[in-house]
Amino acid sequence: MGISRRDFVKLAGSAAVGAALSASIGGVEKVLAQAPVIGSTDVTGGARTVGSTAKVYFTKQIDADHLIRLYDKIDEGIYGKVAIKLHTGEQHGPNILPRDMVKAFQAKVPDSAIVETNTMYTGDRNTTEKHRKTLEVNGWTFCPVDIMDEDGAVMLPVRNALHLKEVSMGSHIVNYDSMIVLTHFKGHAMGGFGGSLKNIAIGCADGKIGKHMVHGFKKPTAPEGADWNEMDTKDLFMENMADSGKATVDYFGKHIIYLNVLRRMSVDCDCAGVRAAEPTISDIGILASTDILAIDQASVDLVYEKPENEKHDLVERIESRHGLHQLDAMRKLKMGNDKYELISLD
Repeated sequence: MGISRRDFVKLAGSAAVGAALSASIGGVEKVLAQAPVIGSTDVTGGARTVGSTAKVYFTKQIDADHLIRLYDKIDEGIYGKVAIKLHTGEQHGPNILPRDMVKAFQAKVPDSAIVETNTMYTGDRNTTEKHRKTLEVNGWTFCPVDIMDEDGAVMLPVRNALHLKEVSMGSHIVNYDSMIVLTHFKGHAMGGFGGSLKNIAIGCADGKIGKHMVHGFKKPTAPEGADWNEMDTKDLFMENMADSGKATVDYFGKHIIYLNVLRRMSVDCDCAGVRAAEPTISDIGILASTDILAIDQASVDLVYEKPENEKHDLVERIESRHGLHQLDAMRKLKMGNDKYELISLD
């Protein structure tokens, strides 16, 4: 990626920026061409991709061993200095990914660090000082954690954007050769659901400018609180997220992969901390892919496959926010393939 990546970005400090099923261990087999549920047939109402399929690996087992085994299926493009994009959560959040699982996984990835950015909203992580304290409280102390916007921001372009031609990201993102997007899949107050797209679209954008851009504030400066009346919502917000996510996907090229962990799936994001609603849907498992659209599509499909009494709350959150439009927007931007082969390690 070398020279082209150098040409790909315009570096700037924050001041200059100013105003993203059955197989054995020995031989994993193709199980389904597509999960036979609502989400896999017409979950978005848009046209389905015809032709090739993406590979999405799956296990029902949620532990370090299976997370690592999934990673081993998709890690071919991971090299050099590796960013592990993780949502580390507000203080004492009950649904964040298990620290021991992440610790064991990170130890298997040479020259890796967890990466985060400060939040736009006022909370436990809107300044670097508060963010560092929260990382300590939540137990993210076993490896380096890089708050990527600690020293400012960098503008990443968005090829063939729907709206945002460039997005302001934490400046440290350009210090990495590869990225592993390790996502706790769950609901989200604005996005409907938070999958791999949300993890990088909002999670890599810097707290001062980039998140303001993605949320589409109608005023030139972000308010202290997150006022929905001043932000883009529903379809436009999903499209902004897709633009932002595409900036990071384009930047890393073949050197970015995705792992979605479907456990403790509250209707609320880990941003809600202890205020998050208790999950009503049972844990599903872990998914892995090199295709961001395929993995988020498969995650949604597996949620829709659950019994009505389990999935009702999460599906209502997704659909009331037009969250399925995330998938449409990624397809419009040609970020991946919504047709996939679900390949089980179990």
